[in-house]
Amino acid sequence: MYKIEKTGYGFKLTFADFINAEEMKKWVEDSKKALLTTSSGFHIFVDMRTLKPLPADAQQYMQEGQKLYKQKGMTRSAVILASSVTKMQFKRIAQETGIYQWERYIDASSVPAWEKVGVDWLKSGIDPDK
Repeated sequence: MYKIEKTGYGFKLTFADFINAEEMKKWVEDSKKALLTTSSGFHIFVDMRTLKPLPADAQQYMQEGQKLYKQKGMTRSAVILASSVTKMQFKRIAQETGIYQWERYIDASSVPAWEKVGVDWLKSGIDPDK
């Protein structure tokens, strides 16, 4: 399951449960539509606390989507996770797509104020890694 929501700072993306390649491909297509009316300089808040690790074929579409958001003007991204396996997978994907330097990963299982920390990174550039 995924959801794309427009926010004051850009977009909130939610990924939950198991997502196969077909559903991830649909997310890329829906993202293209959502990004049509966006100007550059936006941020992305990604809630994937309940997402299961992606199969290899779905990862390809996630990479395509990450590149799309960056090409359309994404400035910063905050990714909220609760699984060390999913965190490792998405850090690797971000490194492969070249967006790692703009993305921060926040472990909701160890950071009680995960939402505030993520939004502070997006809106104010307060780096949660420092």
